[in-house]
Formats: sequence, C-alpha cells, structure tokens
Amino acid sequence: MAVKIRLRRMGAKKKPFYRVVVADSRMPRDGRFIEEIGYYNPLTDPAEIKINQEKATDWLKKGAIPTDTVKYLFNTIGILENPKAKQSAETDAVEA
Repeated sequence: MAVKIRLRRMGAKKKPFYRVVVADSRMPRDGRFIEEIGYYNPLTDPAEIKINQEKATDWLKKGAIPTDTVKYLFNTIGILENPKAKQSAETDAVEA
C-alpha cells in the first residue's frame, strides 16, 4: 500500500481551505484518509500553515511520500531540509 501525504480540499466554492492528510494513494483526493496532520489556508496574508511536526516526521520515517505542494509546505515550516539550500549554506560558510 502506497501512502501519501497530500492536501484535501475543504471550504466553499472559490474559497479553498486545505487539510494535510495521510492517505492511501488509491483513494480519491477528498476521500477516505488515514490521519489528519494539519491544515493550510492560502487565502490569508501570509498563508496560514499549521502542521503537527511530530506526526509528519513519524509518517515520513514510515515511508509516506509527500506530494510536491506538501513538500513545499514542509520546507517552509522546516520539517524537510532543502538539500540545495543546505549546500549553498555550507559553501557560504566555507568561503567566509
């Protein structure tokens, strides 16, 4: 069973609100899910992101694959380390 961490669309028409869920990859976007680990509201300025880091890292250790958008959210709040940013920081430290 392939498990993914992805967004589940909620909210009214033209006013999207997303929940970050762990779901079987064969289930529909807004269908059955295993666990809800947070939410994302793109309409606020700045966008509101609230994700339980313990649950997210636990699922990543178990082999859950985040979608591209969820990877971006994880990088934004610091759950995943961006390898390119890490390399550039290391080269900056060496040059200084």
